[in-house]
Amino acid sequence: MDTKVLRLDLTLRRRSTVGYTVGMALYTLAVVALYPSFKNTTSLDSLAKSSAAALFGVEGPLTSPGGWLNGNIYGNLLPLIMLLLTIGYGAACLAGQDEDGTLALIATLPIGRRTIVLQKASAMLAQAVALALGVTVCVLVGPAFQLHVGIGPLIGVTVTSVFLGLTFGLITMAIGASGAGRGAALGVGATIAAASYLLSSLATSIHWLRPVRYISAFYWSVGNNQISHGVSVAEFAVMILATAGALLTAVISFRRADLN
Repeated sequence: MDTKVLRLDLTLRRRSTVGYTVGMALYTLAVVALYPSFKNTTSLDSLAKSSAAALFGVEGPLTSPGGWLNGNIYGNLLPLIMLLLTIGYGAACLAGQDEDGTLALIATLPIGRRTIVLQKASAMLAQAVALALGVTVCVLVGPAFQLHVGIGPLIGVTVTSVFLGLTFGLITMAIGASGAGRGAALGVGATIAAASYLLSSLATSIHWLRPVRYISAFYWSVGNNQISHGVSVAEFAVMILATAGALLTAVISFRRADLN
C-alpha cells in the first residue's frame, strides 16, 4: 500500500512530537525522583480530598505511588499534553491542509479518501504512542526512587491514554473534514475535550455529577485512578469503541468533503 501520506505527515510533525515527548519525559523523571521527599507528607493526603484537588484530576492519597503518579501525571498533565498533540494534528491534517490548498493535491494520489484518513489516523497514533511510551519508560525507573507501581496498571493506563488522545484527535479531524476551518475544528475539539475532563474530575466532589461521568472518555481512560488499580475490561472496551466511532465519523466526513 502507498504510504506517502503517512510518511509526509510524520515528517511534518516530527519536531513537535519529539518536543512534546522529551519535555513530558523530563517532567516525569522529575516527578518520580521527587517522590521520596513527599511520600511521608501526610498533609498532602488532606489536600487531595479538597474540591480544588479534584479539579486537577487528583484522586486518592497523594503519598501512595499510584496516587502520586495520578495526581502529578496521569490525571492531568499527560492527558493535556496528549490532547495538545492529537487535537492540534487533527485540526491541521485535513482542515489545515484544505485551507493551504494542499489537501486537494493529496486527494489526487491514486488512493481513496478512506485510505487518506486511515494513514493520517496512523500518523496520529504514532505520535500518541511515542508520547505515552516516553512517560512509561521514565515511570519504570521508579523503584530506584522508592516508587513502585504494578506493570499491569502501568501498561493499561498507557494504552488508554493513547486511546484518549486518538478519540479527541479523530473527533477534531472529523469536524475539520466536515467543512469547518482549522480554527473552528481546533476550538470545538478542544472544548469537547475540556468538557469531558471537567465532567470526570468534578464528579468526584459534586454528587449530582457522579452518574453523568460515565459519558466522559476521561473517566474511562485515566480519570478513575487506573494507574493504581488497573484498567478493567469494560474501560478498555469503551475506549476502543469511542476511538472506532470517532475514526468512522472522520472517514464518512472526509468522503463527503468538498475540497478547495
